[in-house]
Amino acid sequence: MKMAILGAGNIARKMAATISEMENVESYAVASRDLQKAQEFAKKWNVQKAYGSYEEMVNDPEIDLVYVCTPHSLHYEHMMLCLEHGKHVLCEKSFTMNAEQARKVLDYGKKKNLLVAEAIWTRYLPMRLVLDQILERRVIGEPHALTANLCYPIKGVRRLVDPGLAGGALLDVGVYTINFAMMVFGNQIETIDSTCIKTDSGVDESNSITLTFKGGKMAVLHSSMVSTSDRRGAIFGSRGYIEFLNINNCEGINVYDKDYNLVETYKPFRYITGFEHQVEACRKAIENGELECKQMPHSEIIRVMEVMDTLRKQWGITFPTE
Repeated sequence: MKMAILGAGNIARKMAATISEMENVESYAVASRDLQKAQEFAKKWNVQKAYGSYEEMVNDPEIDLVYVCTPHSLHYEHMMLCLEHGKHVLCEKSFTMNAEQARKVLDYGKKKNLLVAEAIWTRYLPMRLVLDQILERRVIGEPHALTANLCYPIKGVRRLVDPGLAGGALLDVGVYTINFAMMVFGNQIETIDSTCIKTDSGVDESNSITLTFKGGKMAVLHSSMVSTSDRRGAIFGSRGYIEFLNINNCEGINVYDKDYNLVETYKPFRYITGFEHQVEACRKAIENGELECKQMPHSEIIRVMEVMDTLRKQWGITFPTE
């Protein structure tokens, strides 16, 4: 499979490093609005072709899959561009700015008979399956509640405080806490309550979210771009609890019984960077003629965006281009 990267920022470098070590994927092309930047990127990461415009790259007939990793505000436009030119798409989170954009992209992908996937890598990591199996075995009994937090002191990154680029903690790091809750409790969310502290530019700097799910289950979530947190998830059940170390890139899972004894522990599998799992999921889906990845189906992509739309509405935050 020949893969192209649309955008040449930090996360693009991580993807390039990943696919350079994968067996069934070729590092074929990269595009930036700055040709020199694209050429330097291609040279450093052994990418065959460098393009100075996104339009030029998506016109290349050799490309199978495009990884979109531009700012959130441009995801919709760039995915539509790829689909228009017959390219399968893997787009970085947050998938789009809002659910309406997400629906339009997914509908267009179906119309064009092309795969559209979200690169929310935590959904594809093998440790997600380990967690699923622990829950299925009912080691902690019936899970009733969970907590999750993800905070990094990243306020200095310009795009994160710029409403024009769909900035804020929610779409950048809060999205992981919501995905963690939905991976455990499903998508039948009954109530959404929240509060946030805003930056001077009007996006959310820190937020606190409480979701209740069908069956009387509750998730309490926190994300921020001004502090450092332990990044932990915890799931509380009738016979014990699970400690999930780093919801952003699992470093281990510990299971405790109701007497607080450690009864099971799991370490993560060896991998290149972790990004290879989403790329391989896309490769297999394309091979099988599927339009979505089972790890992150279209219905889940839309549901996450709907939750974030509701939260931003509660906070009175709209982006200029909405």
